[in-house]
Amino acid sequence: MPELLVVIPALDEEATVGDVVRGARDHIGGHVLVIDDGSVDATVAVARAAGATVISHPFNLGVGAAVRSGLRYASEHGYTAVLQLDADGQHEPSDGRHLVERLQDDGADIVVGSRFARGYRVRGLRRLGMRVLSKVVSSRLGTPLTDTTSGYRAFGKRAVARLAPVYPSMYLSDTVEVLLMAGDWGFRVVEEPVHMSARQGGRPSSGPALSTVSFLRLTLVILLHDIRRPMSRRGGF
Repeated sequence: MPELLVVIPALDEEATVGDVVRGARDHIGGHVLVIDDGSVDATVAVARAAGATVISHPFNLGVGAAVRSGLRYASEHGYTAVLQLDADGQHEPSDGRHLVERLQDDGADIVVGSRFARGYRVRGLRRLGMRVLSKVVSSRLGTPLTDTTSGYRAFGKRAVARLAPVYPSMYLSDTVEVLLMAGDWGFRVVEEPVHMSARQGGRPSSGPALSTVSFLRLTLVILLHDIRRPMSRRGGF
């Protein structure tokens, strides 16, 4: 196993973050870092009591900014791999070890945990949007991905170094746009099946309005990405 940092973004997750930290320490190993993204409850105290190191943002900056803080910490302290998982109890910690192992076994730079590969179901427009994004990103990367919005993923040494200063902070860009960036850099991205449970506590980081706006913004980002890519190959950008 590479020198591993487990990064857990958290916003008002006092009810679940302790169990998540303990699960990560028991099943994954490595050093556990909780990024407190402006919590107003006891998230910080609970995370520290469970054995995590905690970095606190002065106010809520978003999951992407929290992951960027974690990647910067990893880069500055010499970690060669980062595992990101949620603080709400939806991700099964025991799956994390498999994601990290794929970094070595497959020579991957990013391993995305797919809830849909294990039969998890999302209904309605949300699922349709996820399918569209996954198909678009899969075609751009030339590799099949089914869950490009997953926040359960592992980053290898090259990805940590490259993403630490530039990781997107906006919702959906912090998951989908990162994969497009990885493709442009020639990084290897693979998928690993993971389990997904119902949220155990706290509140979602995004609602329907934010999700809709973010989806439209990301569509524009993808279109601009497709325009810029051939121009950059000709030396225009």
